[in-house]
Amino acid sequence: MNPRKKVDLKLIIIGALGVGKTSLLHQYVHKTFYEDYQTTLGASILSKIIVLDDTTLKLQIWDTGGQERFRSMVSTFYKGSDGCILAFDVTDLESFEALDTWRGDVLAKTIPMEQSYPMVVLGNKIDLADRQVPQEVARGWCKEKDIPYFEVSAKNDINVVQAFEMLASRALSRCPPG
Repeated sequence: MNPRKKVDLKLIIIGALGVGKTSLLHQYVHKTFYEDYQTTLGASILSKIIVLDDTTLKLQIWDTGGQERFRSMVSTFYKGSDGCILAFDVTDLESFEALDTWRGDVLAKTIPMEQSYPMVVLGNKIDLADRQVPQEVARGWCKEKDIPYFEVSAKNDINVVQAFEMLASRALSRCPPG
């Protein structure tokens, strides 16, 4: 395999505190899951190289802090990003209801501001029993906004790779040829 093109993509993962952003990222990049993570302060960055459609992609994935007090600082990380994962916890209705605010923040800060900016929504923690956000409700919200939706579990590695690669593919399709 000798992919011809090489492309760097900056992706961001955002959402409320405790939805599992860091867990999702570590599952995708390192294939690891830990029960306990420290709260992300500001942002941390992980990289992964993948091959998609005969193109080598270097994904630089920015894991952002979900606490309200970091929101203004976190929004500075959106600049220059090629795509975004909006994450919520299916056992936490407030985290789902906050998606509109997170999405609005991103769309307001990406330049040019456009609706076609690549996003995917991840409903995380589907391995837990006390679900508060019905799948149909999450799918409906995403369909209304034309954003792909994935039900995922960082803990059990369900749909994590598919979600990240869907976002990478959508971001790549917007890159100018060459």
